[in-house]
Amino acid sequence: MGDVAVLFGGPSPEHDISILTGLQAARGFLSQGRPPKAIFWSKLGQFFLVEPRLEASAFVDGAPRDAETVTLNVGDGGGFFIDGGRRKGPQRLDIDAVVLCTHGGPGEDGTLQGALDLAGVRYAGPTLAGAALGMDKLAFGAVMAAAALPTLERIALTSELTDVDIDGPFIAKPRFGGSSIGIDVVADLGVAQARLTTNPHFANGAVLEPYRPDLHDLLVAVRTWPERQFSAIERPLKTTQGSGEILDYLDKYVGGEGMASAPRELPAQISSEQATTILALANRVTDVSGIRGVTRIDFLVNEHEIYVNEINTIPGSLSRHLFIDPPISFEQFLNDLVDEALNVPTHRYNSAGADGLVLRSASSIAAKLA
Repeated sequence: MGDVAVLFGGPSPEHDISILTGLQAARGFLSQGRPPKAIFWSKLGQFFLVEPRLEASAFVDGAPRDAETVTLNVGDGGGFFIDGGRRKGPQRLDIDAVVLCTHGGPGEDGTLQGALDLAGVRYAGPTLAGAALGMDKLAFGAVMAAAALPTLERIALTSELTDVDIDGPFIAKPRFGGSSIGIDVVADLGVAQARLTTNPHFANGAVLEPYRPDLHDLLVAVRTWPERQFSAIERPLKTTQGSGEILDYLDKYVGGEGMASAPRELPAQISSEQATTILALANRVTDVSGIRGVTRIDFLVNEHEIYVNEINTIPGSLSRHLFIDPPISFEQFLNDLVDEALNVPTHRYNSAGADGLVLRSASSIAAKLA
C-alpha cells in the first residue's frame, strides 16, 4: 500500500487559502497516525515535497527550507517523482491517492485534473469536466438555465458589447475564478468595460450580471461518497474587513483558518419551506453538474426568490465545518475522500474505433497538401 498525499498551493490568487486548507488536511491525517506526503505547489508552478507538520508561516516566502523538488510525469508509469541522486535516478513516490486542496486557477479549472488523469494518479475531488464547468461562470450559468434551474442572467463582458437587456447597476466578475476575488459592483456598462483594462482578474474574460442588493448568500455543501449527503445550510456573514456591497474574499477567508474560521449563521435561520427548496435545487445541481468529492453550492436568496449562483468544486477548508447534522469527524471526512478516489475513477481513456482503417486507406500526406 502506498501513502496518501495532500496537494496544496498553486499559481492562483487563492494560493494562500490553498495552503491553509492543505495543512488542515495534513493535520487531519497525522492525527490518525497516517502521515501524508505533503506536496506544495508554488506560485511559479513547481512541486515540492515538504514536511506535513509545518505551519502556514513557513510558506510566506515560497517553498520552505529543506523542501525537495518533485516532478509530475505523465504517460505509462507516470506519477510524482523525486530526485534520487546520480546513483538511483528519479524515484517514484508511492502514492495511492491525492487529496486536492488546490483552490482556484489551474488547480480547480481542470488543468491539474487532466494532468493527473494522464499520469494515472488517483485523486479526490472534481473530475476534469466538473472542475472546468465549475470554474467557468458563463458556462455554468448557461447549463443551469438550460436545465431550467433558477439563475440570474449572466452575459459575457467584452469591450465590443454595446447594449444589455438588464438594468444596472451590475456585478462584474472574472469568468474564470472563485472566492469573490476581483468582483466589482459597477453603475453601468461603460464602467464595467473600463474595468476590463484595470482589473487583472479579468484578463481571461469577465461576466456581467444584475446587482441585487436585496439578495444574500446561502451555502450548502454536498459530498458524494459513501453516498450523496448534503450539509447544513449556512448563511455567511459580513465582517468589518469586507468591502461593503457584497460578501467578498475578506469576509470569507481572512481570519486564520480559511473558511472554517469565517463568521457565519450555521444552520441558517430560514423557514423549513425555503430549506426544503434549497436542498431540492442542490440535489438537481449535483445531478446536472456531475459533482464529485465535496462541493459547495452557492445560492442568492431573499424572502421570496432563490437563485443558483455558482459551485465551488474544491471549497475552502473542504467545507468540512458545514457537516454538523449528523456531525462527521474530519478524520472520517478525509478517509471518505480517499476511498472515493480509490473506488470511483475520474476518467477512463480508450481508443475503441481507432483500428488503423483510415490510415491504411489514406493517400500520401504530401498529396493532401498539394
